[in-house]
Amino acid sequence: MRVTRIIADLHVPDVATAKAFYTGFLGLSVEEFDLGWVARCTSPNTGADLQLVSRDATAPEVPAISVVTDDVDGAHAEARELGYEIVHPLTTEAWGVRRFFLRAPDGTVINVVDHRD
Repeated sequence: MRVTRIIADLHVPDVATAKAFYTGFLGLSVEEFDLGWVARCTSPNTGADLQLVSRDATAPEVPAISVVTDDVDGAHAEARELGYEIVHPLTTEAWGVRRFFLRAPDGTVINVVDHRD
């Protein structure tokens, strides 16, 4: 698996309220997407970004980070082979990503994702 990007997922009670703070105070003014329950905002100057998540539309837990990879199927196979707990099965989601969640040995839930074009 080759990691191409890691994004912090901040669990918030209300995405719109959180977005107002993080875009206003931190200057994360480029909205990459907003699905209502999750939104990603990015700094136009540095590319720093933050994903705001109130819940997950299909998974039972909110991840702490999203790890973008170029081979999510291979990552899933490796995670299963290594015996990691799969929290959300490998799924092609309606909004265009293919992903799964696993629990790291420290308990952190990680969203491993491939953004399909």
